Amino acid sequence: MDEKYFAKKIEQKWQRRWAESGAFEVEMGGEKPKFYQLEMLPYPSGNLHMGHVRNYSAGDALAWYKRLRGFNVLHPIGWDSFGQPAEDAAVKRGVNPRQWTEDNIVSMQGQLKRLGLSYDWRRQMFAHRPEYYKWDQWFFLKMYEMGLAYKKVTRVNWCPHDQAVLSNEQASGGLCWRCGNPVTKKELEQWFFRTTAYTGQLLDDMTLIESGWPAHVLKRQTDWIGRSEGAYVDFEIEAHGDQLFYCPIIDGLTSMGGKDKGRVRVFTTRIDTIYGANAIVLAAEHPVIQANIDNFSPEVAEKIAFIRAENAKPTDHEEEIEKHGIDTGLKAINPFSNELLPVWVANYVLMEYGTGAVMAVPGHDERDFEFAEKFGLPIPQVIESRESGESRESSDWRDSQDSPDLPFIDYGVLVNSAHWSGKTSEDAKKEMTAFAETHGFGEAATTYRLRDWGISRQRFWGSPIPIVYCDKCGTVAEKYENLPVELPETAPFTGTGESPLAKVPEFYETNCPKCDGPARRETDTMDTFVDSSWYYYRYTDPGNSEMPFDPGVAAFWTPVDQYIGGDDHAVMHLIYARFWTKAMRDLELVSFDEPFTRLLTQGMVVGETFFDDESGKRLYFPPDQVKVERDAKGRITSAVSTDGKPLKHAIERMSKSKGNGVDPDEMVEIYGADAARLFVLFAAPIENELVWNEAGIEGAVRFLQRVWRLVYKWNGALGVPPLGGQPAEAGTQSARSLRRKTHQTIKRVSDSFETVQFNTPVAALMELANAIGD
Repeated sequence: MDEKYFAKKIEQKWQRRWAESGAFEVEMGGEKPKFYQLEMLPYPSGNLHMGHVRNYSAGDALAWYKRLRGFNVLHPIGWDSFGQPAEDAAVKRGVNPRQWTEDNIVSMQGQLKRLGLSYDWRRQMFAHRPEYYKWDQWFFLKMYEMGLAYKKVTRVNWCPHDQAVLSNEQASGGLCWRCGNPVTKKELEQWFFRTTAYTGQLLDDMTLIESGWPAHVLKRQTDWIGRSEGAYVDFEIEAHGDQLFYCPIIDGLTSMGGKDKGRVRVFTTRIDTIYGANAIVLAAEHPVIQANIDNFSPEVAEKIAFIRAENAKPTDHEEEIEKHGIDTGLKAINPFSNELLPVWVANYVLMEYGTGAVMAVPGHDERDFEFAEKFGLPIPQVIESRESGESRESSDWRDSQDSPDLPFIDYGVLVNSAHWSGKTSEDAKKEMTAFAETHGFGEAATTYRLRDWGISRQRFWGSPIPIVYCDKCGTVAEKYENLPVELPETAPFTGTGESPLAKVPEFYETNCPKCDGPARRETDTMDTFVDSSWYYYRYTDPGNSEMPFDPGVAAFWTPVDQYIGGDDHAVMHLIYARFWTKAMRDLELVSFDEPFTRLLTQGMVVGETFFDDESGKRLYFPPDQVKVERDAKGRITSAVSTDGKPLKHAIERMSKSKGNGVDPDEMVEIYGADAARLFVLFAAPIENELVWNEAGIEGAVRFLQRVWRLVYKWNGALGVPPLGGQPAEAGTQSARSLRRKTHQTIKRVSDSFETVQFNTPVAALMELANAIGD
C-alpha cells in the first residue's frame, strides 16, 4: 500500500472493483436475515446538493453496518422523475422534458457513484418511463374499481404561478409547496383518491410504528388527520316568504312554508356549551347562502361576495386571519333552548371543513370569542370551573368585561343550561347527545380534518390518467391490456393552466373501450406523489412486466426496515405512502399495514450567509467578497464587504442565490468522497441541522490521513494472531488496555448504529485511533 493517503486514487480503485464484481447486488433467499435500507428517492434536478449527501451517506453507513453484521441488505436507488421543473424547462428554454430529465439522471448517477454509495444499481426505477407509470395507471384502475378513485367538481387549491392544482398538503400554509407563491381557490372538475376511506386506520395504526418513527412526525400526521369526537346538531331555520334552505336530512334544498322546517347541521365537540350559542355562522359557499343570495339585502350580498373573495386567498388552519362577517337576517332555532339565533356568514368558516356551519359559543371558544368581541355580540357563560363553587342561574348575557376570565375553554360544571345545570361537562355531553338522538335533531359523530387526495394536474410531464370519455357510454376506464397510456413525445408548453395534452389530438382522440366509438382521453395527469407512494415495492421486483411486483418477492423484502428522508414530507409523501399500502393490502398484494418500520428524518444542511438589507430586500454577498472576524469559538463577530460595507449575517438553508451553496462534486474533487461523507455524519447529530464549515471537512481529511498512517505502520502485524496466540489476560498492560478499548469501541459503535446515530461512532473511532497511536 502507498505510504501516503491519496483519496481519489483509493476511492476510484474500490468504486471500480465494486462495480465490476456487483458487490452490492442482492437476491432474495438464503440464510441471512434481510434488511431493507432506503433513502427517499431524488428528483433529477441535474445536481446533488449537500442535503442529498447527508441523507445518502447516513443510509449508506447503515447499509454497510448491516452487511458487516451478516444481513442480506437491499439498498436501491431510483428517480422521482416526473414533475414540474422539467415542464418549466420546456417553457423557458424550449427543451424537451424527456431529454432534460434523462440528461439530468446521467449527470446525477455519476455524482452518486463518485460518492461511493453502495447501491444495487440494477434495481433503478424511473418514474417517467412507461414501464413504471404503466403500473401507476394499473393502480388507478384498481382503485377506481374499489371506489377509491372518483371525479367531482370542487374548489381546489390553485397556484397561479405554476398554473396547477395542489392537494391540501401541498398548499399548507397557503403557499405552494414547490414555488412558495400564494395559493388561491378555483372550481374545477378533478380526480380524487379516497384517502378518507382509511382515515381511522391511518390514525389508529400509528401505534404500530410509534416505536420507530420520530414523535414530531407522528404528531404532525395526527394533527393533519385531525380526529374530533362530538355530535351533529340540526338547527331549524325560521322561514320567511319564498326563501330556500338546505336540509341535510333530505340532502337537498327545500322551500320553507307550512309545517316543513329547513335545518342547518353543525358539528360540535362541545355540545355541553350549546346553551351558550349566540349565533349560527355559515361559510359563504354554504347551500343556504347560495340559494338565498338574491333574497339578501344589497349590503349583505356585497359582504358575502367580499368574504368569498377573502376565502380564495391563501390561508392555513393554524394561521391567524382578520375575521370578517355579517348578519344575514336569517334566524336559527336552538333545539335545546328554543331561542332564536342570528345566522351570520364569516370567513373563518369554510365549506371544505366539516359541514360549513358552526355554532358560535364565544364564552367557551377563543375564535368565537374574538368574533363576538369584534362585532359586539353577547357572550353568555354556561360553563364554570369546578373549583369556583358558585352557581349562577341568570339569563343575562354578559360581555367580557363582566366576566374577565372568558373565554373559559376547559371542561367544568354547566350553568345557565336549564335542567342540565350542575352537571359536569363530561356527563352533560353524553346525556345531551343522547337527548338529541332521541328527539331526532342530532347524533354522536366522529369527524376528521383529512380530506381526499386530489390527484388531477394540468401538466404534461406526469402519468396520464387512464380514463376515456364517450358521448354514448360516459366515463369509461381504459382496459388493462391497453396500458400503458403513453405520453406523446412532446406537447405545446404555454404555461396557461390548461393541460398541454388537451392540445395534442393524437393523444386525446381515441376509441371507447366499451363501445369502440369515438371518444376523448382524460388530458390531466396524476400528481407526482402517486409515483413516490409505492416505488419502494417496485425495487423488490423491478423487471416484472406482468404485475407491479410479485407479492411473494415483496413479502421477502418488505416492509422497509429503515427509511431516511426530510420531515418536510411528514404530511404529504408519508401519509400517501401509508394510504397506498393499506389499499394494496386490501388488494392482497401485501399482508401488512405499514410500509416503513423505522423512519429517520435528517436535519437540513445550512450555511452562513452575508447580506445587506437597507433597501428592504436582502442583497447577498458571496463569501469571497466578505471579510469575517470570529471569536475564539469561531462565532462571527463582524462581517464587512470587500468595499467596506458592514453586513448582516445569518444561518440559512443552502442556496446558490444566497452565496452559501456548496457543490458536492467540488468537495469530492478537493477532499475526497470519504472526507465529505465523514464530515456530514460527524459534524452534528443526524436529526439536527448541520451548519456547513469547510474547516470541518479539512478535519475529516486529517483523521482519514491519521488512520491511513496507522494502518501503514501496523500493516505487517495485521496477519499475526493477537498477542502471539496468548490468552487475553496475557501481554503487556498497554496491550490489555488497547484490547479493552477496542471492545469498548465495538460496543459503542454498534449501539450507536442500532439507535441510528452517526456522529458518536465517528467520535469513538477517533478515540480508538488516538489510543492506537499512543
